[in-house]
Amino acid sequence: MRPSARLLFKQPELLRTGQCVHYEEGGAGWVASEPVFFLKGEVLAAEVRTRHLGKCPEVPGKTLEHYSRDEFNRHVQAFPCVSPDVPERDEQSGIVRIRVADWETPHAKKAENAGRLYRGMFVERKLEKGMEIELEADLLSICEH
Repeated sequence: MRPSARLLFKQPELLRTGQCVHYEEGGAGWVASEPVFFLKGEVLAAEVRTRHLGKCPEVPGKTLEHYSRDEFNRHVQAFPCVSPDVPERDEQSGIVRIRVADWETPHAKKAENAGRLYRGMFVERKLEKGMEIELEADLLSICEH
């Protein structure tokens, strides 16, 4: 069972319908930290699903840090996945459906393969208020009011 599924069993009150949740990327560094980018929304549903973890897509001769945005998006869409030397398997994941309310995304070229948020997009989808997306539960935190 993935950490996202365990979270739904241990702390279901954190992911109840209507709860405000926050997804963040960036912020690395101690002294001069990178900016934090985010997506904020309202929980519509949370459930545990069994998912087949297949092989991660690879681009020969490139590491993840050198992927183009399209290559990176293919990897993120397949995630969670397993490396070529690990057997494929089924695992339970905690999945949360969110209605998007607000966001801040990076626009710098160096961020194109750094995360799901980039230039007003969530992976390959243009962000719009009210749109619905799904994320694993352990990637989310509760909004601080």
